[in-house]
Amino acid sequence: MTAEVSVVIPTFNRRRILAEVLAALEAQQEAPPFEIVVVDDGSTDGTFEWLSQRVESRPMRLFRQPNRGPAAARNRGVAEAAGATIAFLGDDTVPEPGWLAAHWAVPQERPDEFRLAVIGYTGWHPRLRLTRFLEFINEQGLQFGYALISDPENVPFNFFYTSNLSLPRTLLLEEPFDESFPSPAWEDIEVSFRLFRRGLRLVYEPRARVHHDHPTDFRRFAARQERAGASAVRFARKHPELTGFLGIGPDGPAPLPPRLSQLRREWLVRALQLLPVSLPGIWEETLRYHYLRGLHRAWREGSAEMERVGS
Repeated sequence: MTAEVSVVIPTFNRRRILAEVLAALEAQQEAPPFEIVVVDDGSTDGTFEWLSQRVESRPMRLFRQPNRGPAAARNRGVAEAAGATIAFLGDDTVPEPGWLAAHWAVPQERPDEFRLAVIGYTGWHPRLRLTRFLEFINEQGLQFGYALISDPENVPFNFFYTSNLSLPRTLLLEEPFDESFPSPAWEDIEVSFRLFRRGLRLVYEPRARVHHDHPTDFRRFAARQERAGASAVRFARKHPELTGFLGIGPDGPAPLPPRLSQLRREWLVRALQLLPVSLPGIWEETLRYHYLRGLHRAWREGSAEMERVGS
């Protein structure tokens, strides 16, 4: 049976949870014909060897490449896919039984719309201890931002989350992911921006649910925000019209807040992060500091590189 959908999963050193992701795909209900395309992005934990033992007995195709990041792995998966529709999953996002059927139903209801993408809902895995901080970053736009979606039929380009997303394969062949981004941050939003300029519409389908098994606390998420800041500089230099959106002014990033004030806020956040206390203003301000640090570091490095090239 020909696959209508190719479920593309880039993976790197996540063998344990990947097993649960694959089992959940095999348990999909009322789904269209689909294949699973896994791209091992240079794992060192035995992922490829383990997958190689499974591939013959399951509807899965497996590819391997040196570690080049998720953008390159997604491009490889799209290139190898047989389905006309691509459904992206993270290697740590476990789909519910109706996940693929929910994604598939959206374009079937709009048969004349060819530039349509669908995002589903990515929530925390039940095995994780759900804190107010985790709820905040998932719903209020720092990691995802589902509570900020005001019109599910017209979702802004910056909600293009490849942990749970489907769209026509031809669109990604026209506009592939930019593989030059320094870390897994903004590379999905950047391709979304290009696709939106070519007429893409993004729709939110909350019934397409996955469970995100990615243990996170304030310290880990602060490091993620710094990496996001560094990637934002790459994004801004590619698309200068988005500098304000990315937090960069005409002369570069805004100044860093005083370090002593930041240390006080961080002490408070870390002391209270496991308690049933919501501190959205302090969380946002404290994490913004780390995003700005990433902006400043990449801005300095980029400016120095341009000076070397110019001389």
